[in-house]
Amino acid sequence: MFVLALLAVPLGAATVAENSAGPATETATDVYYKTPGVPNGPPAPAGDASAYPRYGSLDNRTFVWFVTQQHTYFGGFVLALPIFCVILEFAGLVTRDRAAALRYDQTARDFLRVALLAMSLTAVVGSLMLGLFIWFYPGFMQYMGGTFKAMMPVYAFVFNAEALCLIAYYYTWNRMASPALKWFHAAIGILSNIFGAMLLFLANSWIAFMMSPAGVDAQGRFLGNVWHLMHTALWNPLNVHRFLADIMSGGAVVLAYASYRFLTSKSEEERAYYDWVGAVFLIVTVVALLPMPFAGYWLMRSVYAFRQSMGVTMMGGLLTWLFVVQALLIGVLFLGINYYLWQSMGRLQGGQRYEQAYKYLILGLTGCIFVWLTPHTVMMTGSEVKAMGGAQHPVVGNYGVMSAKNGAVNVMICLTALSYIFYRRANRTITVPWARKGNILLAALFGAGMVNIVWLAIYGFYVPASVRVGLSSPQAFTTLTAVVAGLLLNRAMLRGAIVHGSVVWGKMSVRGMVTLFGLAASFTWVMGLMGYIRSSGRLAWHVNELMPDASPWAYTPTLAFAAKMVTVNMVVFWMTALLLFWLSSRDQRPLPQMDAAMENRPLFPPSPQEAQPS
Repeated sequence: MFVLALLAVPLGAATVAENSAGPATETATDVYYKTPGVPNGPPAPAGDASAYPRYGSLDNRTFVWFVTQQHTYFGGFVLALPIFCVILEFAGLVTRDRAAALRYDQTARDFLRVALLAMSLTAVVGSLMLGLFIWFYPGFMQYMGGTFKAMMPVYAFVFNAEALCLIAYYYTWNRMASPALKWFHAAIGILSNIFGAMLLFLANSWIAFMMSPAGVDAQGRFLGNVWHLMHTALWNPLNVHRFLADIMSGGAVVLAYASYRFLTSKSEEERAYYDWVGAVFLIVTVVALLPMPFAGYWLMRSVYAFRQSMGVTMMGGLLTWLFVVQALLIGVLFLGINYYLWQSMGRLQGGQRYEQAYKYLILGLTGCIFVWLTPHTVMMTGSEVKAMGGAQHPVVGNYGVMSAKNGAVNVMICLTALSYIFYRRANRTITVPWARKGNILLAALFGAGMVNIVWLAIYGFYVPASVRVGLSSPQAFTTLTAVVAGLLLNRAMLRGAIVHGSVVWGKMSVRGMVTLFGLAASFTWVMGLMGYIRSSGRLAWHVNELMPDASPWAYTPTLAFAAKMVTVNMVVFWMTALLLFWLSSRDQRPLPQMDAAMENRPLFPPSPQEAQPS
């Protein structure tokens, strides 16, 4: 993307000189902030089909779509992996266990090697993406380059700063291995992550501007306020949503890497190591997944607040059924996470006593998936719509509302938290004197929480849509309270527990590790699908309500075609990722010797009272 900065600056400058309209003293009004300003940028070009190059029967948009999605995938985990590396390095610095410190340090360095390979590939794909945009959409690039020209040097500086910091972070790993320099080395990693976050926010400003323009007048001319140009109606929720998505993307790559190395390992030590890596990073990925529904709700609420018609198109009209597909995928993710936790019981002695609880959890999760899959509108022919007197089904339309769907996902989060609590208790006998009262309190906490969530979901059937939208906040607060309080209560109850054997890493079943890889693929599938939905919400606009898309490819693809494109993108990404895994493992250093204590180390270190085996 450094090439983008180099090319867009002169491109934008030339465009300003050619297309700026009116004298320098002319004033205009910001389309969003309604503040006055002096136009000093190019107006948005009017739609002209002849301005789009044609190359036979080639569908320019599909080609650009494929390359852009690949760039987004690789850019996401290049942003996330250095964050994980710094966290692991910091964990190695603060732990007093020498074996654990070596293990954290080795894991961080392994992932950083993959990140560097992926960063090179991301730069190549980004340069290709830039060339395609300039080649296939010259008018769009001239307008965006001229409007954002003040930000281009900043983008170039931030990109190069992140790249240099990441390279220095990797190649000084061994040179700064001494205790005196290790903290300084971690600071380089932190600086790299700061630049990475800044790069994400700058890139998001382009996307947010295309959906909800600000900082320009009704003709699309920049009014001189860079903050208004960046800080559009959707910039903040988009930053949160895409940052969490990138953390999930990075976590998914680590899960796939751990699964790949576990399944190809030839020694028990390697299997134990990558089993541990997979378990740790599943927790990291789930931590990023849990707030995603709320971040997505904030983004869609902001879309409705900016333009209700755009929100209706995305969630109640043309793109509605893609949200049904998304619901199915999210349901698969939650089922996969719980299945992995249940398979993890094979590492523990005593996990069999919770097998009876699994069927109730699976019934609850499946019921929630069915609720989430219920659409607000159904696919109908013209004659069916006429027979019903409208597009809304008289029965289904009453139930496929957002309060019910929010209730379903919140109940799934609570059930997943219960599944994790069972995993934590599997090889322990609770010895605190208030164990019975604690169990009753825990059951009451989750029971009352889920009852309140379901009641709010049902209440949403009987209130206007404007009131129903606000019900997600108490549902989310209830879930947060039940999960956090439940996990803290369970941790308190496990103090002094009798441990019946420690966690034996490497004893995970092949089914469990294949599930990890399936979860990683599902994460990327959901990301590609949601990116398509967000982009398609603009319909036939390059920049919403300012610059129309007059190309022959401006139509919205069918849902089947969109699903095929997302699937192809996902498959190509993972084939390339597997190639990167293979390349990174060719020069693999031997793992540090793992003593028995490290080999049986639990996912979270126990308290001194817990550590006493029976």
